[in-house]
Amino acid sequence: MRVLMTGGGTAGHVNPALAIAATIREKHPDAEIAFVASTQPRDKATDLVPRAGYPLHTVHIRGLLRPYWKPANLRLPFLMIKSRREAAELIRRFEPDLIVGTGGYACWPLCSMGKRMGIPTAIHESNAIPGKAVERLRKEVDLILVNFEETLRRLDEKGKHCPAIRVGNPMMAGFATVSREEARRALGLAPDETYILSFGGSLGAEFVNDAVVRLADALASHPSVRLLHAAGKRDYDRIRADWDQTAAGGCDRMTLVDYIYDMPIQMAAADLVISRAGAMSISELALTGKATVFVPSPYVAENHQYKNAMALVDRDAAVCVEEKTLAEGALTAAVLSLLADPGKREALGNHIRSFACPDANERIYDCLSGLIKA
Repeated sequence: MRVLMTGGGTAGHVNPALAIAATIREKHPDAEIAFVASTQPRDKATDLVPRAGYPLHTVHIRGLLRPYWKPANLRLPFLMIKSRREAAELIRRFEPDLIVGTGGYACWPLCSMGKRMGIPTAIHESNAIPGKAVERLRKEVDLILVNFEETLRRLDEKGKHCPAIRVGNPMMAGFATVSREEARRALGLAPDETYILSFGGSLGAEFVNDAVVRLADALASHPSVRLLHAAGKRDYDRIRADWDQTAAGGCDRMTLVDYIYDMPIQMAAADLVISRAGAMSISELALTGKATVFVPSPYVAENHQYKNAMALVDRDAAVCVEEKTLAEGALTAAVLSLLADPGKREALGNHIRSFACPDANERIYDCLSGLIKA
């Protein structure tokens, strides 16, 4: 089996692709799998894909820059033409049996050209709101796989599209396979320590980072609390400078990194998680049953992260702190409240499990296998 995977930009696009690739490789150890991403320097695929051991190819494509009247946007039509030519050449060289996209700029030229060249082609949409890739490809690919029922409704509202099936989110190996006790031993955590895991997305989130600096400063005086925060590579140097000016800078229980590469272990060990409300993060947290404070990004299409978070809050499965309240200390207040109430944390963890889809990888594999055989 020869498979081309495409998905890039943020880790939210890359990690689902890596999870699907790992499932295919598990079923077909001799499968040849390669990835295609954009040439953008901040594309997380350039970091995560080689680290996972897969070949990575690139095409010259990017999205519209904001504000839209930027002169650089005049080049986009030419990049779109160039990217389709590059995608066609990659397909001819690799000769895939299947092409799978998970969103991101490179997803469109590869999936579009793949379908035109007669290759079985599928796309997976993790978010409730269909992204630009699905919007452009909904009539072109052979199959759309989705995580939310709401995505199916929105596709129907858009009119004609190819077959679409809800399968859940593909999960990276290791999630929910390591117990809390095993993970804590691996990280050297003491039994009586409360471990807080915090991250704002693969590229970082400026206002979340600032709020966590203030939180870490407050937590440094709590001897039984540990915190690990990933600031993102884009914002790490700035946050490190601020971090070192607080009590957190001299406290070995307060740890700042740019990116978390062993997320399954870290999440399994955590007692409380601070996270954006992206689809992949929600799926991981539901599968591991973690009490979570969501800080939804207000910069996404149709504010879908806030809608994701509130669906959980309405079922007493999470706490939501809006970004506009961070400067007022809302995150620190929410975390300190949960630290003082272990029963509330346990209830949140139990309730969020109802959103989990533990067999998503198998469902996705079955659908892709059927596409090849069809």
